[in-house]
Parts: sequence; structure tokens; C-alpha cells
Amino acid sequence: MSSTPRLLSLRLEPLFAGAVAAALAAASGAALAQKQPAVIYDMGGKYDKSFNQAAFDGAERWKKEAGKPYLEFEISNPTQREQAKRRMAERGADPIVGIGFAQGSSTEKVAKDFPKLSFAIIDSVVPLPNVQSIVFKEHEGSFLVGMMAAMASKTGKVGFVGGMDIPLIRKFQCGYEQGAKYVNPNVQVLANMTGTTPTAWNDPARGAELAKSQFAGGVDVVFAAAGGTGVGVYQAAKDAGKLAIGVDSNQNHLHPGTMLTSMVKRVDVAVYNAFKGVKPGVTALGLAEGGVDYALDEHNAKLVSADMKKKVDAAKADIIAGKIKVIDYMAANACK
Repeated sequence: MSSTPRLLSLRLEPLFAGAVAAALAAASGAALAQKQPAVIYDMGGKYDKSFNQAAFDGAERWKKEAGKPYLEFEISNPTQREQAKRRMAERGADPIVGIGFAQGSSTEKVAKDFPKLSFAIIDSVVPLPNVQSIVFKEHEGSFLVGMMAAMASKTGKVGFVGGMDIPLIRKFQCGYEQGAKYVNPNVQVLANMTGTTPTAWNDPARGAELAKSQFAGGVDVVFAAAGGTGVGVYQAAKDAGKLAIGVDSNQNHLHPGTMLTSMVKRVDVAVYNAFKGVKPGVTALGLAEGGVDYALDEHNAKLVSADMKKKVDAAKADIIAGKIKVIDYMAANACK
């Protein structure tokens, strides 16, 4: 995990309010008058090298282009989700962007109380006229990296390590399994979830344990959809001489030669666009919209053969064209 300093975890309401107030006061009055945007990261923090960090990258891109500051807060316990949004809303931050499905209920509560402000939520749907709900077709991108895992595997066994056991992560797993079986109907997929609480997003040690167990069972390629926990999975893969697949952000650079690819989920683009202007309603981003994809760069170019790329790109085109139907676990609640 990054050693970059994190915001303090303030559990007491008065102190928390003061921390947010101080952050807001640090911005100029002119910036607030221009409706300064705010982003609230979830468990794992903005330096998780994955989901939250993708959101951070989008906010930073907006800051660089707009030449203006934005407000931010990193959640360290569930009660802070609503507290942070409410404090920022009271001081006129707009839009206020919540990162992660767990921020859905708090977004709904605060958005109802501040109907003149704009809100956005990533990975959840809040049906209010001042909220943009941004969701992704993770199953489509996961299908592609599942194909790559099956093609790269020499044992015919590939692995999946999820973070918190929720339908959204099962959606990643389901797409991954479909892609692997599209290439090799006889492939075996070993899957484990890290836990059932938010701490599952930031437990590299447990991620490493699960990966090692899968390697012992014959897995030679593992896909982690587990936020900061994935860092442990990737290190275990490097140590064991196996291949790993990153998630959300392009994580190919973490261990060149180990990272087969990354299932990129463009949370950065979602946050950047939300900061530019919220569009109420549901926005669904898949392969066709450039919302998900697999990552190919100088760090994994030697691991991805021309034949592998050709087949994956062909499948990508077929998914976009509707010729390949990838089951959405959250819609069908099944993975066949």
C-alpha cells in the first residue's frame, strides 16, 4: 500500500465537522461561489491503487484543466458517508460525488435535503432529479480479461479473488468466468471472496493468502477485484512466478512481467465528467461507451501475444455489436 499520508480518521461528530469546515474554509470564497465540486472516497482511501484512486485521478484531471480546487474526504467508518456529504452541502459544494455503492443511501438522504445542489453516485442508482447515477458494465470488461487468463494459462486453472462479497463483485466474477469458458469450455475457475465487511477492500495480507491457496490448487493466472486487497494478490503472484490481472485502474505498472493485463473501469472519466456537470438520471458505461476495457501498454506487451490480442479484440467488437451476450449477474442473478 502507498505510504502517502492519509486524511485523519475523525470519529467524533464535532471534530469531524470541524475537519470538513477547515477544508472548506481553505478554499477561496470565489471558488465556493463558483460551486466548488467535492468527492468523497470510500473505504480503502484514495491511494488504494485501484477503485478510489481512479476517482482521485479524475478529480485531479479536472483540477489541472479547470485551474480550480476541489474538496475531498476519505471515509474511515460508515457514519462519515452521510456526515461528509451533509457538511459539504451545507457550505454549498456542488456537485458532490460519492464513490462506491455503499454511498447510495447517504447520497439519497442528503440529495433530498438539498434539492438545489447536484450529486453523483458511482456504482449505485439513486432515482432523484438532482442525482446522476453512474454504473458500469463490469461483466463486459471482465469477459475480456477472462479470455486472456484462459489463453495465458498453462494449467487450465484460473483464479478470482473478490473483495467484499456483494452482487457487484459477483458481477466481475461472472463475466470473468464467461470469458474464460468462451476460450476453453473445460477451464476451471477457483474463486474466493475476501470478506463480508468493508475491511475486505483493504486487506492485502488476506488477499495474498487467498492467492497462495489458489496457486497451490494449480491456478497460474489470478484476477483480483478487491480494491487495495489486490495489492497482496499481485505481490503473491510475483513471488510465485504466476500471472495476475489488475482492476479498475491500469495496474500493469505495479509488477511488470507479472501483470497480464488490467480490467480498466473508467471511474476517472466518470468523476471528471461529473465535476464538469451532472446529468441527472442513470448513465451506464460499458465497452461501447469506453467505460470498461482491458489494458495494454509497455508493461505487459510481452505477455500479450498478437493472437491473444486479435481474439480479444474480435470478442470486444462482437460484444459491442450484440453478437456475444455477456450475462450480467446483477440483472440475471445467475452465472451460467
